[in-house]
Amino acid sequence: MAQQTITRRPLLSAVLNNKNVTSVDVREIVFEPGQETGLHKHPCPVFGYIAEGEALFQVKGQPPQSLPAGSAFYEPAETVILRFDNASAEKKMRFICFYLLEGQQELIEMLPGVA
Repeated sequence: MAQQTITRRPLLSAVLNNKNVTSVDVREIVFEPGQETGLHKHPCPVFGYIAEGEALFQVKGQPPQSLPAGSAFYEPAETVILRFDNASAEKKMRFICFYLLEGQQELIEMLPGVA
């Protein structure tokens, strides 16, 4: 059998500024059609990959982004996320999140009100 070439396609690069990571919690998350996360932040950096569907994503101070299946994203620690929503009113969205934890930390903090 001939040896196949391995393809490596860059999806995302982020600088963590000497972040001490003691563990990584990986979660598969499924949103129902039209489901929204709500205003939130994470105590740790979060990396993710849209496996199915499309997300509407916006970090405070940045323009909104559309993330179709195959897209990677980064949510910086202690940064307000204005939206991370299922873009479809008809189809589910499935994504994988990697939470880079330092000791014992909650994964998400929901925030009241409007930013």
